[in-house]
Amino acid sequence: LAMASQGVITVQPQFAVAQQPGHWQTGLMDCCSDCGVCLCGTFCLLCLSCQVAGDMDECCLCGSTVAMRTLYRTRYNIPGSIMGDFCSIMWCSPCSLCQLKRDINRRKEQGIF
Repeated sequence: LAMASQGVITVQPQFAVAQQPGHWQTGLMDCCSDCGVCLCGTFCLLCLSCQVAGDMDECCLCGSTVAMRTLYRTRYNIPGSIMGDFCSIMWCSPCSLCQLKRDINRRKEQGIF
């Protein structure tokens, strides 16, 4: 009987943090901002793809995929769409992959990766 007089909690308090919109650290065509990444993307795209996948703790074959770019973009709240990710990978794969690697490098330097 003593338990019947106590209120039953049916709703838990909620806490939400509004994530600020992010942005790419460099543009899609900013190859000159990191010549090492640009050269790697130009002459050994597979190596750069494996580096990106390794940075993201994913399979080596996943680095240059739409899913990887979308995962990264959503993780850092960078505006865009899956269609935009597809188009950048499909028509400008080296630039897209270089942008992703430059962004990873910059976020590592800032301590936010």
